[in-house]
Amino acid sequence: MDSDLAEEIEYIVDLLAKSGFFSVDEIIEILEEQFIDEEIDFSDLNISLSDSANENFSRLENAFARIAQEGIVAIHNCGYDLKEGVADAFELQVHLLNNKFDPRGFCFYTFEDVEYAVFDGYLKITFGDFENDENNALEIGKVVSKYLKDENFTINWDETVNNQIEINPFKWDKSYDDEKEYEIEGAYDVFVKNQVLE
Repeated sequence: MDSDLAEEIEYIVDLLAKSGFFSVDEIIEILEEQFIDEEIDFSDLNISLSDSANENFSRLENAFARIAQEGIVAIHNCGYDLKEGVADAFELQVHLLNNKFDPRGFCFYTFEDVEYAVFDGYLKITFGDFENDENNALEIGKVVSKYLKDENFTINWDETVNNQIEINPFKWDKSYDDEKEYEIEGAYDVFVKNQVLE
């Protein structure tokens, strides 16, 4: 195996482990898919999952649960990039509408955003509404910003719909938890649970 390939694999393993979203088996599966042409045996790979304090991530989860109470779906690890994230948010809206829930809008961060949080120390949150209504989207941004600030995060945002909300600094400290669902399945459960409480 050449050194560039070894370095790339090491980087991806480090990122996936530190993200706190994947089990060892899932990480091996992702590597096998990504490097399918290389015919590498990843079964003996020594992967140690993040064993972080979860302090910042817990505050983020609290903010997302409170955002859900406002009728906004808040999705952790939503797609790989912005395009996938938006598609996933709209897919979640369809599931909610089919079950008689009517979300006002959405916020999420993608796996690409997690990568920046892990290695560069900031996290961007995308927000919007489902009708392409700028006024409504801006209101959603303000709600998201408020609850992030309530959790004592430092926010960079110009209060426009054109820019994401940035939590900076953000030390990514999520540890893996096989009891919890994230992505659109987890966001669905949190949204529904928080609507029933009203």
